Amino acid sequence: MKNNKILVTGGAGYIGSHVVRQLGLADESVVTLDNLSTGFEAAVTNGDFVLGDTGDAAILERLFGEHDIDTVMHFAAHTVVPESVSDPLKYYRNNTASSRTLLEAAHKHGVKNIVFSSTAAVYGIPDGGRASEDSTTQPINPYGTSKLMTEWMLRDLAAAGGPNYVALRYFNVAGCEPTGTIGQSTPKATLLVKVACEAATGRRPGVSIFGTDYPTPDGTGLRDYIHVEDLATAHLDALNYLRAGGESAVLNCGYGHGYSVREVLAAVEVANGAALNVAEEPRRAGDPPELIAVADRIRDVLGWSPKYDDLDTIVRTALAWERKIASRDPGAYWAK
Repeated sequence: MKNNKILVTGGAGYIGSHVVRQLGLADESVVTLDNLSTGFEAAVTNGDFVLGDTGDAAILERLFGEHDIDTVMHFAAHTVVPESVSDPLKYYRNNTASSRTLLEAAHKHGVKNIVFSSTAAVYGIPDGGRASEDSTTQPINPYGTSKLMTEWMLRDLAAAGGPNYVALRYFNVAGCEPTGTIGQSTPKATLLVKVACEAATGRRPGVSIFGTDYPTPDGTGLRDYIHVEDLATAHLDALNYLRAGGESAVLNCGYGHGYSVREVLAAVEVANGAALNVAEEPRRAGDPPELIAVADRIRDVLGWSPKYDDLDTIVRTALAWERKIASRDPGAYWAK
């Protein structure tokens, strides 16, 4: 029997567009809702596209009325941590209040499953630098708090008879679709691999290391970098798990090991064949020395099996996409 439609909020963004692409390859029927504040319609390579805001109850009512939607994949969110500190209400409005509007509409229309884009920022600074799903959630910025509040809403709604859900807590997402059809095009991005590849292709004057005196092997911060294609696959695994009757779950999305800032920059230099202009800056407030996923549960629960667990692969795909943008290739839908 043919499955019903999937509503993907924020499906024109970096991660959402990679998931929409994989859903298309899996012959799923998709409708994407995105306000294009940071996304690109050209990145939506499958299904229908609707321009609109996730917090717009009227648009949601129309979408749920017109389409037989059994699953929502919810990516729409603001994600820049420093901005969340300077403008917290923007994050609580978009990430939390709009999620409440979405959940209310989904529950009203009998949606069975929700896959939610959460974040390792819910952990704050975990003891020892490693976070499992059972670690204390103690976010240190409004971005992490806004996501955790949505997790709580999902939990409480499911307990009250609402949709089952999988909340995927992302660690550091990087890389781009390996054949170059879509990639990370977010303007003013803050993710290290993206920033370093922009510097490598001349779109930034250089890249900064914030903190060189951490208690780590080379003094720079350690992070768990996960390729966006493996992350997208986790969403499809979560979809299949929920459709098969799986119970609600919160799962870390990481590889379970990390790379330092210096190691990432060295990999970009090797891939680009040239040195980067690197500046060493003081530590930033709130940056943990180490943040690595304890990532056994996602493999056990979803059967997730990553294919791109390799720093050089992550960097190579990111750099290839950045070169498309730098060359003003219209296929890269580069930001004007």
